[in-house]
Amino acid sequence: MPVTANLTVLEQVRPLYDALVKRPIDSRESFEQWILDRSELEAALNQAGTIVYIRMTCQTDDVSRAQAYQHFIETIQPVAKIFEDQLNKKYLAEQMRWQSNEQHYTVYTRKIKTDVALFVEANVPLQTQVDLCTQEYQAIIGAMMVEFDGRERTLPEMGKFLLEPDRALRQHAWEVTAQRRLRDKEKLEGLFNRLLSLRIKIAENTGCANFMEYKFRNLHRFDYTPNDCKQYHRSIEDLVVPVWQRILARRKKEMGLAQLRPWDIAVDPLKRSPLRPFTKTGELIDGCIKVFERLDPGLGRQFLNIAELGLLDLESRRGKAPGGYQSTLDEARKSFIFMNAVGMDDDVRTLFHEAGHAFHALACAHHPLLDYRHGPMEFNEVASMGMELFADPYLALFYNVKDEERSRREHWEGIVFTLIWVATIDCFQHWIYEHPGHSVEERRQNWLDIYRRFGGNCLDWQGLEEVETFLWHRQLHIFEVPFYYIEYGIAQLGALQLWCNAQKNKNEALARYKNALSLGGSRPLPELFEAAGIRFDFSLETIKLLMEAVQGQLRL
Repeated sequence: MPVTANLTVLEQVRPLYDALVKRPIDSRESFEQWILDRSELEAALNQAGTIVYIRMTCQTDDVSRAQAYQHFIETIQPVAKIFEDQLNKKYLAEQMRWQSNEQHYTVYTRKIKTDVALFVEANVPLQTQVDLCTQEYQAIIGAMMVEFDGRERTLPEMGKFLLEPDRALRQHAWEVTAQRRLRDKEKLEGLFNRLLSLRIKIAENTGCANFMEYKFRNLHRFDYTPNDCKQYHRSIEDLVVPVWQRILARRKKEMGLAQLRPWDIAVDPLKRSPLRPFTKTGELIDGCIKVFERLDPGLGRQFLNIAELGLLDLESRRGKAPGGYQSTLDEARKSFIFMNAVGMDDDVRTLFHEAGHAFHALACAHHPLLDYRHGPMEFNEVASMGMELFADPYLALFYNVKDEERSRREHWEGIVFTLIWVATIDCFQHWIYEHPGHSVEERRQNWLDIYRRFGGNCLDWQGLEEVETFLWHRQLHIFEVPFYYIEYGIAQLGALQLWCNAQKNKNEALARYKNALSLGGSRPLPELFEAAGIRFDFSLETIKLLMEAVQGQLRL
C-alpha cells in the first residue's frame, strides 16, 4: 500500500481494494501474503475512520469535523463494505484450495463465514443511515448544557453536585439535569424509532427471524445464546438484586431517611464532602502513571508513552460527546483514550478501565493479522474491569487511608449496581427487538416494568415518573451499539474471578491476565477466559460464590 495514500479519499481507496480482489494466488505462500496485505489495508482504513471519529467526538459542534466523519461513513465505508464481502468470498475459496494453516485461522475463518452469510448489498445504505443516526445522538447529547450555580455546565460536570452533602443542592442539581434531558425526549424517541425501523429492515434483508438473531450473529457470539442472556437476567434478579437492596437499606439508615430519592444514591451516606482525587487532569494522569508503575513497571511505561504521545483527551467540555472509550489506531498500533473527567472519584476508575483496554490493545499488537489484534468484546471488558480491580490496592496514591476506604466501598457497591444495570439494559433490548411492532407507549411501560424488576422500585420516584420513564435515553449503547451491553456483565463476573485469584497470588493472577490479553482474538472466548485462569460462566452457582465475596468486601 502506498505510504502516502489518503484513505479518506475514495479515489485512493478503491484501487487498493480492487488490486486485492483481482490479485492472482498461485501458491500457499502467496495466499498467506495476500491475507497479510489485506490485513494491512484494513488496519490503515480502520485507522483513518478512527481518527475522523475521534475528532468528531472530541468536538461534536465543530462543523468541519462532523462533515469529515459524515463523508467517511457515507462515501468510504459503503464502498469498503462491498469490497470486504468480495475479499471474504475470495478468502474462503482460496482457504479451501490451499488449506493454509487451518488451525491458526480457525477463529478468523469462522468469523468470515458468518460475515459472508450475513452480507446483503441492500443493507449497505441502510447501515450508513444507522451510522448517521448515531452521530445525531452524539450531537444531541453533546449539546446538552445547563445553567447552574452561576455558569453553564456540561451534564458530566453536573454529576459532581450529586456528591454534595447538602441534600437540597443535590436535588436541585439532579432536577435541573433531568429536566434538560427531558427537553429532548421527543427528539430522542423519534431518533430511536428511525433506528428501530432501519435495524428491523436490515435483519429482514438477511433472512433472520428478527434483529436480535441478526445482531447475535453479527457480533460473532458463537459461545452463548439469547437464552444464556436470559439466564443471566434471572440469576441477577435472584442473587444480586437482594444484595443491592441491602446496600440501599444500609444507606437509608446511615442517612436517616424514610425514603431514598434518586439524588441520594451517589453522595457519601455519612455526609462527608465529596472525594476529590485531583483538581487538574494532569494530576489524574500522573497519579495513574504511578499506580500502573507500582502494579507492573511494564504497564507503567506503556501508559506513560500514551500520555507522552498526546493520546489522551480526558476533560469534560461543551460540545464533547458523552461517556468514555478507548480506541485503537490499528496501523500505528497505538491506543487513544477519551473520557469526560470533572474531578470525581469515578474519573479515576474510568481511567483505570480505559487503560485496561489500552493495555489489551498493546498486548496483542504483535499479531500480523488485524482480526487477532482485537479480542471478542466480552473479553475486552475483562481486560478493563480486571484492571480496575488490579489497580485498586494502589488508591493511596490519590487518597489518605479514610478516603481510600470510602472510594473502595463506592467501587464495590458500583460493581453490584453494574451487574444489575447490565441485566436491566440487556433485558430491555431483548424485549424491544423481540416485539418489533410495539408502540411507543408499550415500550415505555415495558421499560418501567423491567427497571422495577431489577430494583428500580427501591427508590422513591413520586412526582418524577416522567424522568423514570425515559431513563433509558441515557444509555448510549441502546442507540449506538444495540445488544452491546451484556458483555459488561459477563466481563464483570470474569473480573471478580481475577480479583479472587489475586487474593491468593497477585503475581500469578496478573501474569495469567497479561498472557490472556496477548492472545487477542486468536482463540475462542472460553479459551481466553481459561488462559486468564477464570471461567466463562454466568450460572447461578458461579454468581452465588462471587456475590459472597462481594458481600464480604462490603461487610453486609
